[in-house]
Amino acid sequence: MEAVLDFSRELDIGLLDTVVGTFYGPPGPNHQIASRILTEFQANQDSWQRVDAILERSGNPMTKFLALSILENLVKTRWKILPTDQQQGIKNFVVSIIIKTSGDEVSLTKERTYLSKLNMVLVQILKQEWPAKWPTFIPEIVASSKQSASLCENNMAILKLLSEEVFDFSAEQMTQLKTKTLKQQMCNEFAEIFSLCRDVLESANKVSLVRATLETLLRFLSWIPLGYIFETNIIQILRDRFLEVFLFRNITLKCLTEVASLQVPPEYTPKVVELFHAVTASITKLIPPNAELDVIYETSASDEDQQFIQNIALFYTSVFHQHLRLLEANGDKQALLAGHQYLLRISKVKEREIFKICLVYWAKLSEELFNEARITPPFHTGIPLLNLGSSNGINPATQPRLSVYSDLLSTLRSVMIERMVKPEEVLVVENDEGEIVREFVRESDTVQLYKDMKEVLVYLTHLDMEDMEGIMLKKLNKQVDGTEWSWDNLNKLCWAIGSISGCMHEELEKRFLVQVIKELLGLTEAKRGKDNKAVCASNIMYVVGQYPRFLKQHWKFLKTVVNKNFEFMHESHEGVQDMACDTFMKIATKCKRQFIMQQAGEVQAYIEDILAQIPEITVDLQPQQVHTFYEAVGHMISAETRKPVQERLIIKLMELPNVAWDTHILHITQSREVLQEAEVIKILGNIMKTNVSACTSIGGAFVVQLGRIYLEMLGLYKEASELISQQVAAQGLIATKTPRVRGFRTIKKEVLKLIETYVTKADDLNQVATSMIPPLLEAVLLDYKHNVEPARDAEVLNVMAAIVSRLEVLIQDRVPIILDAVFECTLSMISKDFSEYPEHRSGFFKLIRAINQYCFQALCAMPPPQFKLIMDSIVWAFKHTMRDIAEIGLSTMSEIIENFERADPSLSNAFFLSYFVSILNDIFFVLTDTEHKAGFRFQTQVLQQLVRLVETNRIGAPLATSVQGFPNPNASNQEFFRQYLANLLGTAFPHLQQNQIHGFIHGLASLYTDQNAFKLHVRDFLIQLKEFSTADNADLFLDEKEAELEAKKKADFEAKLLIPGMVKPSERPEDGMMD
Repeated sequence: MEAVLDFSRELDIGLLDTVVGTFYGPPGPNHQIASRILTEFQANQDSWQRVDAILERSGNPMTKFLALSILENLVKTRWKILPTDQQQGIKNFVVSIIIKTSGDEVSLTKERTYLSKLNMVLVQILKQEWPAKWPTFIPEIVASSKQSASLCENNMAILKLLSEEVFDFSAEQMTQLKTKTLKQQMCNEFAEIFSLCRDVLESANKVSLVRATLETLLRFLSWIPLGYIFETNIIQILRDRFLEVFLFRNITLKCLTEVASLQVPPEYTPKVVELFHAVTASITKLIPPNAELDVIYETSASDEDQQFIQNIALFYTSVFHQHLRLLEANGDKQALLAGHQYLLRISKVKEREIFKICLVYWAKLSEELFNEARITPPFHTGIPLLNLGSSNGINPATQPRLSVYSDLLSTLRSVMIERMVKPEEVLVVENDEGEIVREFVRESDTVQLYKDMKEVLVYLTHLDMEDMEGIMLKKLNKQVDGTEWSWDNLNKLCWAIGSISGCMHEELEKRFLVQVIKELLGLTEAKRGKDNKAVCASNIMYVVGQYPRFLKQHWKFLKTVVNKNFEFMHESHEGVQDMACDTFMKIATKCKRQFIMQQAGEVQAYIEDILAQIPEITVDLQPQQVHTFYEAVGHMISAETRKPVQERLIIKLMELPNVAWDTHILHITQSREVLQEAEVIKILGNIMKTNVSACTSIGGAFVVQLGRIYLEMLGLYKEASELISQQVAAQGLIATKTPRVRGFRTIKKEVLKLIETYVTKADDLNQVATSMIPPLLEAVLLDYKHNVEPARDAEVLNVMAAIVSRLEVLIQDRVPIILDAVFECTLSMISKDFSEYPEHRSGFFKLIRAINQYCFQALCAMPPPQFKLIMDSIVWAFKHTMRDIAEIGLSTMSEIIENFERADPSLSNAFFLSYFVSILNDIFFVLTDTEHKAGFRFQTQVLQQLVRLVETNRIGAPLATSVQGFPNPNASNQEFFRQYLANLLGTAFPHLQQNQIHGFIHGLASLYTDQNAFKLHVRDFLIQLKEFSTADNADLFLDEKEAELEAKKKADFEAKLLIPGMVKPSERPEDGMMD
């Protein structure tokens, strides 16, 4: 096998076939050897010279595929450095093989996979050569297509690939200028291609050729000049010759859908209307308007039929999305409604992806109709949106456009309810076996689909509140009388009811919700069996949790609901208690003031009753459920503004855990052996978690409780640390895996978490700095420093980062102590590899960043060796392969550069003299390394800072003196930067030409004031490098995509806040609307 790697003699093709066969065959003793040999063979720079012999003489298709992969890689990475005669030879060779292989029908069919790879290699050559060095390509491929049907069919595949590469995938693979040139050339030469496609479609009878031409045309339709579509007979050919033919109807309808989705100028709008009517007429012939499409889809044995139904949905959603107003104004109303009826029937198809296609359009239509009604007189009156018109919302009679769709929308309301999916709050579900169980894994796709469906239901409710109310109550009655009873039906109805919270006028909502809860409570009482009751209970909790506005304004109902919720906390059915606690949390968060006020007819605030009943309420709850309960009650207490009352309530809330705490601390004081008991360890851990939960919601006022247990808590921390050390000394590192030590560590982690939670919320920072910090550091730091690595808690780093971030200058004098304890020992843990101790890794770099941000002077005061370690650790962070760590490292480096730029000149110059060049080297290391592309935005940000410092003369020291042996030590910083960087890049990438390097450096110096232009310039340079040209460069565009998504998300959320009911109560900001 090794002889394959001997490039000094002729390649034994048979032996190579054997090696490839061994690699792709059944696993055996030589499999690893074959893998290594093939990897080395592909990596060899001369392997491409063996490709012609392999393709001509190999009998193994996988060997040929390997050869083509080598050739494709050569074209992508080294084409420009090949001599012209070799380029021409490779091009001619590839073209000749393609013509030979696709020249007859038998070979075309047999070698289709091989041809596909050959076509891709040719397209890669085209991206390098066309149009500048191969200007005749389009005329040549069109002319050759007329020689034979099989050759024409493969040429269509080449043209389709070329279109995809230029118009669909170019952004991440080619520079901006190259992309623009190819697109322009494609458009300029399209006349010949279009003529070829039309000739084939008009006269060809070969099925595979027609299909290939239609698929190629489909790729063209999105970008070709509109005249080719609307001023020729191509639409008529598609419609008359192929749309109603079973073999071609799907691809033809896709083509017509692409046309229907185009934006067109006024002169072409009659053609769009004509297209819509013609396609609707054809669809009506193929599928009657009253057909049950969901049944057809379910029972069809043909994928073609199912695909056709999906394509009908795509056609109508596309044409309505782009041209609905045009069709309403100029089209046939009957055809318009027929198209919508098809969409309604397709919306019932149980295939989720098809439903999502329809849902996007229903969202657009309902939003449009709502927005029109909102601004159309007499409704645009400045009255809050909840008072749009009459008592039932918008009156369709005053909205001509809405009246056209009123019957359709009524049906759509029912369809949406019947298709409703589970919200993320619901934990009790029916599994595939028909059992009612607790759900542990939430599907992100279902969560997003629920949000999209909620939007549509909200709009539909605003458009006719009484119709929505009537439909929902009618469906609920059918649950009660049993005619439509099923878990699935009840769930979907209640999920829909919960989703429209806040949409109705308050009186209508009151009437509606009282009726719903009454019926659901009655249903719970009437149904027998734990599963039935669990489903009813789950739905009651979900519905009431979604209507805090109603609960807030109807105290007695709120009290009844909360008491019922407390009953569900005793229900043993899986998932019910979790939902009860979650629902209580929602109610407590949104209605918290109601619980601390003394309501009419009550002898005291209801919070007093809850606090008095905590033992009874929580007796059946699991520890994590108890923690949720305490956090919920903490939200109520946080609303109390009278400090003495609030302190009394906190003391009362923590009474039960404090009794247990005092008892166990006393026993531990009397005998340390008590702390060895598993049950004691578990109880103390849960007590700490309860404190964390309460502190999370109460905030700074929790100091009254924290002060009570603080010193005992730190004493327990020390005791647990000592016991861990004893266990490790006795048993070795394996002790850290034992239940007892893990229990001790839980206690320690929760102590640290409580302190971190309190510090981030504390009101009196001076008190924190003087009273809390000294004993904390004494208890924590030495323990962390001297413990074995597996027993060090990452929470220590998080607490220190939180303390530095919150206290700022108040903690500055203690930063050296903190760093002395945690820096080197943590660095030794995380620098061994890129994967171990991920939590320590994150906490460590957060601490370094916090010190730089808030205690910079402490950083400056460090001795040079220690400071260099800090800098090395930051560089190591941004070289990390985990994106979050790399981004923290890059952000910290950017902030350090910024801080030193603003510092005293002597300090600043000393820093840049020591570190400017090394930072520049390291930034280019990650910029040009394919493993770090996700950090592109932050990498270019640091590079831009470095360039700006040089170009604006912000560095007073001569940088040329910082590089030993630099040929021109008297060079200005600008000259040094250009010369040094040119040498760095020329050495690292010898295939780059000097004009490329100098052009890149000149661009850096001229574009540093424009962040976006600077990034684009760097990106274009990286795409030219061979390391990037063979890889997926999507990560270089990641920041734009993420920023665009984030901006859109923010704008959408702000717009939704203006529409009653659009944002779930639990997700609304605390703006007073809910509480």
